[in-house]
Amino acid sequence: MRECERTSTAPEGEDSRLREEVEVSPMAAAQDSNEISYLLPPNRKDWEEKGVPNFVYRQKELLEGIQWPRTAPSLLDRTPRSRFDSALCAAWRQRMELGLFRYRLGELQTQTLPGVVGFVAQLNVERGVQRRRPQNIWSVRQAFDPEQFNFNKIRPGEVLFRLLREPDLPGALQQEDILVMINVSPLEWGHVLLVPEPTQGLPQRLLPAALRAGVEAVLLSSHPGFRVGFNSLGGLASVNHLHLHGYYLAHRLPVEGAPSKPLDPGGRLHLLQALPAPGFLFYTSGPGPDLEALIGRVCRATDYLTDHEIAHNLFVTRGAPPGKTSPSSALTGIRVILWARKSSFGVKEGEAFNVALCELAGHLPIKTSQDFDSLTEAAALALIRDCLLPPAQAEEVQAALVAMIAQDEQ
Repeated sequence: MRECERTSTAPEGEDSRLREEVEVSPMAAAQDSNEISYLLPPNRKDWEEKGVPNFVYRQKELLEGIQWPRTAPSLLDRTPRSRFDSALCAAWRQRMELGLFRYRLGELQTQTLPGVVGFVAQLNVERGVQRRRPQNIWSVRQAFDPEQFNFNKIRPGEVLFRLLREPDLPGALQQEDILVMINVSPLEWGHVLLVPEPTQGLPQRLLPAALRAGVEAVLLSSHPGFRVGFNSLGGLASVNHLHLHGYYLAHRLPVEGAPSKPLDPGGRLHLLQALPAPGFLFYTSGPGPDLEALIGRVCRATDYLTDHEIAHNLFVTRGAPPGKTSPSSALTGIRVILWARKSSFGVKEGEAFNVALCELAGHLPIKTSQDFDSLTEAAALALIRDCLLPPAQAEEVQAALVAMIAQDEQ
C-alpha cells in the first residue's frame, strides 16, 4: 500500500485545465451509492452546499499489530488499506488534482543519511519556497488572534471530512468535532491537519480531545508510517490556531525503537536517550483505559511546559515498548514522544532544515538540492542540538515531570 497512491504529475496545460474545469477523479464514478463520498462534486459552486461529510469510526477499527514488512518497504503496496486510509487518500488525491495546494507534489527524492542515527532526508524545495510565512509569534502562551490567518479562513474544499467516534467508545462524552483538512504546503503525500472545531478559536495549546483524535488516527491507519505530531508556539508552529499534523512516510524512523530508561517506579514516563535528541516517552499498548490515562499524562506535561513558557514538539507513532529495544523492534503499541526545546520564533533562513516535530523524530525535509546532496549526519545533529534546552534547564524540566507523575499516582 502506497501512502496515498500518487498520480503522475500532469503537464502544465493539463494541470491548468484541472483547476479551471474542476475535473473530478474517475474514482468518484466508482463510489458505492450507499457509501458516504468524501470527494467534492464536479461543480465548484456546489462545494459549500455539500457540507463536510462525517467519518464515523468504531472501536474495532482501531488497529493493533500493524508492522513494517520484513523485507522491502514496497510490500506496503500490497497491504489492504483501512477505511480511514481509503477515505483520506482518495479525498486528498482529488484535492491535489484540483489544484487546491500551493504546489503539485511529485515523488520526493529520499535518502537515508550514512551514520548511526538513520536520518531519512527528503528534498522538498517547493515547501521551502511556497509555504505560508509564519505568523508573528512571541510567546508560547499567546492568545488566539482572529485577525491573523486561521482555519476559519480556508477555502471551500480544503476540508476532507469530520472525524467522529461512535458514542459507545470510551470518553465519547468529551468528544469534540475534529476536522481533517489538507495542509496546502505538504511535507509528503497525505499530509493533513487535524483541527478541533475552528469556530472555537482555540490557541495552539494541546488539549486532550485533540491528542486523542491524533492517537486514534494513527490507530485507524493500517500503514505503519502514518504519524501525527504537534508543534507548540515557539516550537515552529506557524499558525496560532489549535491543530495537529498527520502524514504518511514509508520509512522507519529512529524514535520507533529507540531504547529508553524509566524515570518513575511505575514506568509511566521514560527518557529516550538515543539520537537524534533526548525526549520524554509515553507508551500504551493500544486502545482502552491505558490510552485515556496516557492522554491525560501527556497533556499535563504539555500544560506544565506551556505555563512555564517552554516550547515543545510532540510525535505520535506506532513503536516498540520502552526499555532495551532496537530500530528493528516490533511495533507493539503507540509511542508519544515529547521534546522540550528552546523557543524559536520565525523561520531561520539559510539552514538546511528547521527543527520541529518531524526533524526531532528523524525525518528531515530539506529545502535545497545543494543541502540535500551535502548534508551529513554530524551537520544534522548539530542543527538539532542547537535547538535543545541547556542541560541545567533540561534536568529541571525532567524533575518537574517526574514529580507530576508521582503526584498522579497518589
